Amino acid sequence: MMRLTIIVLLQLFSCSNIATESTLIAGKTSPVKNYTTQHTQALAFCKQQNFSQDYYFLVDLSMHSGRNRFYVYDFKSGKITNQNLVTHGSCDAFDDNTTKWEKAKCSNTLDSHCSSAGKYKVGRRDYSSWGIKVKYWLEGLEESNSNARDRVVVLHSWESVHDTEVYPQYSPLSWGCPAVSDNFMRTLDVKLQATPKPVLLWIID
Repeated sequence: MMRLTIIVLLQLFSCSNIATESTLIAGKTSPVKNYTTQHTQALAFCKQQNFSQDYYFLVDLSMHSGRNRFYVYDFKSGKITNQNLVTHGSCDAFDDNTTKWEKAKCSNTLDSHCSSAGKYKVGRRDYSSWGIKVKYWLEGLEESNSNARDRVVVLHSWESVHDTEVYPQYSPLSWGCPAVSDNFMRTLDVKLQATPKPVLLWIID
């Protein structure tokens, strides 16, 4: 039985400094967990904060990074309309994180290279040096992610993130940014540009 060779690539730029493992397309999509509680709470939050009540983004970092775990949930139809892979932070700036591929660790500390859980306001569209050259600034709305802007934690794409699940292999690691595939980012970008009210991004772990 042939062994898969793991390739680790370290890049030294912005929050997307990324370590990568070789990936194999699994060809099958995993079932989506029951997020009824999150959807209900998200709609209540959006109503209270005058955010868009058309849809929101949910990222479940408890899922394996080779599984789809970035979801677009449509409030009106009550369905997940899009789903795809998303990166999590390596969280290895201050300690050697030996489990960084298997499990996301969260921190709000500057320069920690970690993901940060909590609710975010998807903010201004801007230029990115990654992927399709588009990023959206993320405004952390909770104590757990209040340093998002200072950490330059943004929503962007990266060409090394696949369009389909790669389980049991892993998605790339970021320095805290939720990075998605180029094609998925194009879908999100079209939706965000057509949405007049702020959109909620909620990262759970």
